[in-house]
Amino acid sequence: MMENQLKKLNNKKAIGIYSACTANSTVIEAVLERSKKDNSVAVIEATANQVNQFGGYTGMKPLDFRNFVYELADKVDFPHDKIILGGDHLGPLTWVNLDEDEAMKNAEQLVYDYVYAGFTKIHLDTSMKVANDDKNSKLSDEIIANRTVRLAQSCKKAFSDLQKENIDAIPPVYIIGSEVPIPGGSQEIEEMVVTSVDDLDTTYNVFKTKFSEANLDDMFDDIIAIVVQPGVEFGDENIDFYNREKAKELVDHLKSNYPNIVFEGHSTDYQTPMLLKNMVEDGINILKVGPALTLAYREALFALSHIEDNLVKDSSKFIDVLENTMIESPENWQKYYHGTEEEQARKRKFSFSDRARYYLPQPAVSEAISKLESNLSNQEIPLNLLSQYLPIQYRNVKEGKVKNNVNELIKDYINVYLDDYVFATNIKELSL
Repeated sequence: MMENQLKKLNNKKAIGIYSACTANSTVIEAVLERSKKDNSVAVIEATANQVNQFGGYTGMKPLDFRNFVYELADKVDFPHDKIILGGDHLGPLTWVNLDEDEAMKNAEQLVYDYVYAGFTKIHLDTSMKVANDDKNSKLSDEIIANRTVRLAQSCKKAFSDLQKENIDAIPPVYIIGSEVPIPGGSQEIEEMVVTSVDDLDTTYNVFKTKFSEANLDDMFDDIIAIVVQPGVEFGDENIDFYNREKAKELVDHLKSNYPNIVFEGHSTDYQTPMLLKNMVEDGINILKVGPALTLAYREALFALSHIEDNLVKDSSKFIDVLENTMIESPENWQKYYHGTEEEQARKRKFSFSDRARYYLPQPAVSEAISKLESNLSNQEIPLNLLSQYLPIQYRNVKEGKVKNNVNELIKDYINVYLDDYVFATNIKELSL
């Protein structure tokens, strides 16, 4: 049986991976093309609310998402065996309104479907309360670990069933942790607290004990990373930047006591390239990025929409269409964006948490994007308008690095963010 190559990650080496947590086809295509250029692996993850056995908000089940990514890979001639598919926040996240029994049954089926579909990086996350949990007390490590064990058992059965069909299937590796930032960034501005050494030890030891009691010691050895809070987060317009001094005790403890474990950093979006590099050097060898990539896509579309308005009478009105769609269906942003009407309007357009990404697949918005692209594909965009609205792409077009067409300009914009992660992780040096 082939070993999962992510086991090569080591907290003593300044080499890591970045994981693109997105279901956006343009973003995934940009990631795959960048990985092809760098001759590196591409790590792409779906979250439990995006992709699950009921379709999630994308309408895709795990097998559908795998095929979706593979089709994009074929489009850009990227080999399937260099794609690492991950499942993020796999647990009862989507069913917290249900009691434990029903929520966990759904979660067990969820992880089974991911592993059986060939996903090999599995984040087991039972850190959220379900309906019958005590609302007034913290969820204990024991409860979290017990629920994670249930998911691990389902994963084990799924991989056993998968091997019956494919003897060469690569076994998954697992990420655990009880201090897990919520998907998509924080909702409120709170004081940033770095995970304590005692909390790390407690999490590790409780999980190790519970896995051993369930005769899953072999699976515990497949845990490659723990999610902690190293001091990074973002909200609508604020960013908590990584501070090496504040995280020093935590990361030093990791390197001294857990040689086979790395940290997985969530919410690393919007950190500077050097701070991301510091994180990898300090043992946070897995960097998750999601909203920043779809925000880059949205920013590029906004810029192109302004260019379109200067060139075409019958423009797509993309910005207006997106805003109207979000107002008509507020369920994906209303509980996240607070403040006055004016503040909420600004957040709908520009928030770092990028709740707008949920609306891009909506028919009216999708049609506006298609019209925008069509309008600008019928002509070469004048350099002076590129200079005004897309200055980095303007320079790259002038230097012959990027073609002056809509699709290439958008992906080049996304690459501005990918550059930071390639630089920080040295992913090109990880031989997989």
